[in-house]
Amino acid sequence: MFGKSWFYDAILYMYALSLLFMFSDFTMRNPKAKRLGTGLLAFVWVMQTVYLLAEAQAASADSWFSMFSSLFFFSWLIVTISLVLNFVVRVDALFFVNLVGFAAAALTYWSETTITGAALNWDVRRDLLFIHISLAVASYAAFLFGALFSAMLLFMYKMLKDKKWSTRLSRFPSLDDIEKWAHRFTMFGIPLLLSSLLIGFAWVTIGRDWQLLYDFKVLNSILILVVYFIYVWHRFNGSIKWTGLALLNLAGFAAVVFNFLFSNQFSDFH
Repeated sequence: MFGKSWFYDAILYMYALSLLFMFSDFTMRNPKAKRLGTGLLAFVWVMQTVYLLAEAQAASADSWFSMFSSLFFFSWLIVTISLVLNFVVRVDALFFVNLVGFAAAALTYWSETTITGAALNWDVRRDLLFIHISLAVASYAAFLFGALFSAMLLFMYKMLKDKKWSTRLSRFPSLDDIEKWAHRFTMFGIPLLLSSLLIGFAWVTIGRDWQLLYDFKVLNSILILVVYFIYVWHRFNGSIKWTGLALLNLAGFAAVVFNFLFSNQFSDFH
């Protein structure tokens, strides 16, 4: 319905204006700017939601399998989670994660609107593919926020260790709370990605197209799960300190970024 139209332009402009107000608050402690930025971000969420619903009604089912739709859905998830966290945790560093959300929204202009190779191969089983893609993108969003809190933990730990405390640091949650939120988002992302992979494996089993198990993106997704399972193992047995866990979390997210942005170039299926 909307396509890459004036309505989508308005979303980007509103998102950019929201980030400007957030940046003003982050750098100069401006509560009024923060309220304006949050309000504009809420309006961005409304516009993105309207856009998604309109496209869902007007477009064909195949359009949901394009890179355009995946990036837009990813951006929508970031905005949604950011708004929830703003009232639950009140983390000022959400400005940085919304830079990623804005970048994802902006990149849709240069993304492919054609359906993916996966959609062509899945034939009539579009409902399974929709679930497969949605779960994967949702897991990437969860891992992004887990990485944000892990990076925040490493930054806070270094500042405290070097005794470089400032009033800005007092606006962050405690180290214990930061670590818990990093763990929560990671534990939320793992079953989402695992479920996405299991749906893919189920399709391979039904179609008996076993060579797809050796697809580069599939193997990289398994590697991501291995890294995060190592994180979970050490988190529960206490064999690694918080800083080590944070580094493992960031390593897992680095693999996620590679999988999302570059794996398609080496994949014969996705």
